[in-house]
Amino acid sequence: MIITTHRSRRAGRSPLGRVTRGAVFAAAIGCFAMSAMSTASAETYPDKPINLIVSYPAGGSVDVSARILQDPLSKALGQPVVVENKGGAGGTIGTAIVAKAKPDGYTLLITLSSHTINPAIYTSLPFDTENDFSPVSMVASAPQILVANPKFPPSSLAELIEYSKKHPDEVPYGSAGTGSPSHIAGELFKMKTGLNLTHIPYRGGGPATIDVLGGTIPLLWVSLPSVTQHIKSGRLKALAVSTKDRTPVLPDVPSVAETISGFNVDSWYAMFAPANTPAPIVNKIQAAIADAAKDKKIQEAFLAQGAVVVGGTPAELDQVVKTEVPMWKALAKQANIKIN
Repeated sequence: MIITTHRSRRAGRSPLGRVTRGAVFAAAIGCFAMSAMSTASAETYPDKPINLIVSYPAGGSVDVSARILQDPLSKALGQPVVVENKGGAGGTIGTAIVAKAKPDGYTLLITLSSHTINPAIYTSLPFDTENDFSPVSMVASAPQILVANPKFPPSSLAELIEYSKKHPDEVPYGSAGTGSPSHIAGELFKMKTGLNLTHIPYRGGGPATIDVLGGTIPLLWVSLPSVTQHIKSGRLKALAVSTKDRTPVLPDVPSVAETISGFNVDSWYAMFAPANTPAPIVNKIQAAIADAAKDKKIQEAFLAQGAVVVGGTPAELDQVVKTEVPMWKALAKQANIKIN
C-alpha cells in the first residue's frame, strides 16, 4: 500500500509536469517556426505584383500621390506595383478592403488624413483604425486650398466673406467627401466666420474639381495637389490655403490664418498594411519609400502638385494616428459632424 500510494503521488505529479513542459516547448517551437517563416517570407518578398489600394477615385490628390510613387516603388521592390482605385464613403471602402486583406505585404493602402478623421464622424466603421493596420510610412503633406470658378465674383477671402453675408444660404462649397480633410477645413471655416455655406460632398477631389471647373458649384475646398495645375493655368482661382503659413508652391496665395486667426488644417498622405504584416516586410516597404523620398525627381513631382515629401518610420506614423484620432473626435463633436 505504501508503495502504491508513493507511486500514485509520483504518478500524479510527473505526467502533469511533462505535459506542462511539453506545452511550453511546443509553443516555443511554434513561435520559432513563425519567426522563421516571417524571416523567410521577408527575404523572398516580394515575388509577385503588389496591389496598392487608393482609397479615393482617380484624379484626386491621393491618386496623384500613389502614381508618383508607383514607378520608384516598383523598381525598388523588383515587382510591379498595381494602383487600384477603390473610392467612396470618405475613403472607408478601400480602407476596409485592406483591413480584411491577408497580411503578407501584397495588399497595401495609401490614404489621406481622413483615415484619422473617420472614427470621429462615422457611427460605425467596418474596421478599427488603430488596430486593424500596420503603419508603414508617412508619404507627403499638403495644405487644403479654397478655390473658385473664375466666374464666381469673389477673388479673395475677404470678398468671399462679404459676398456670403449678402447672399446667405446661396453659396455652396464642395469637398472630397463628408469627413474628409477638405470638409473639416470647410466646416472650421464656417465656424470661424459664422457663414452659412452649404456643404456638397463628393466621392473624392477629382469629381469635385470637375464640377467646380464646369461651374456646377462655385467653391471647393480640396487638397492642393488635385488643383495645382488648374490654378497655374487660370482655370481656377485660389482664395486661400488652410495651413497657418503660405505654401512655397503658390507663394502669392494667402493663408486663411492671415484673415482668420488660429485657422490651421493640414493633411497628409500615408501608407498602411493590414495588421500583423511581418515587421521585416513592413520595413522593406518603408525603406523603399524612404529611398524614393530622397530622390529629387520625386520631391519635385510632389512639389509640382503642391505637396512636400515627408517619409518617416512606422513608429512615427503610428504616433500620428494615436494623436489625431482623439483630436478629430473633439472637433467633430464641436462641429456636430456625424455620418450614420
